[in-house]
Amino acid sequence: MTKPDLAFWLERSNVAACEIARLVGYRIVVIDMEHGAIGEEACDFIVAHCRAIGLTSYVRVASAERLRIQQALDFGADGVMLPQLADLAHAREACAHAKYPPLGDRGIGYSRTMSYGAYDNVDDKFFAAENRRTVCHAMIETPGALADVEAIAALDTVDGLFIGPSDLSMTRGRGSFKFSDGDAADFRAVAAACRAHGKALGLPAPSPKAFALAAAEGASYVTVSDDITALRLGFAKGLEVAGKRES
Repeated sequence: MTKPDLAFWLERSNVAACEIARLVGYRIVVIDMEHGAIGEEACDFIVAHCRAIGLTSYVRVASAERLRIQQALDFGADGVMLPQLADLAHAREACAHAKYPPLGDRGIGYSRTMSYGAYDNVDDKFFAAENRRTVCHAMIETPGALADVEAIAALDTVDGLFIGPSDLSMTRGRGSFKFSDGDAADFRAVAAACRAHGKALGLPAPSPKAFALAAAEGASYVTVSDDITALRLGFAKGLEVAGKRES
């Protein structure tokens, strides 16, 4: 059984967190522009830094809109994660923004991905290569997306799927996410759709039990931490030196 790559969420503009994570063995950073406090200019800088240190960068865009998707990819991100997809129709429209024609309808901007060149040094081979290099992962976090998961996984513009566990649990009527049997069943349904269509699977793993399921289901990558949690745990560890516990 192949072990999944370890990934972490980045909620704040902190390149030191990226460097430390890379040093200890993380392979992927998910730059969170939906729930984190990271703007476009900061994302541009973070992506460039991650490219330099060999850390794969995925951007969870603030919303699955053309402008936000194109900006993240023009910054040079290795992929985008598209949140709050309602159903197949929504996924088909949004994921097309992540791929150049004829596969999709991503707009053309001359930036980092093109080595800051203009028309004379970009050819058709570039666009085909960029469509292969960058990945588009559809987030499954609504009942409609889960119901359409097989068809979403089959889209040519979709390279992988990632579960949004808290939103999916809440909208499915289970309340806050606790990795219940129902949550595990949803994880397996998404994993099965990925296997059926040869797409990458990304899963969150808030516990060893969730990580074991992700590994057993063949996840390509698993998010196991974030910069804010790591910082809190580090400060809490420091309190132990003084014989105190976190309040």
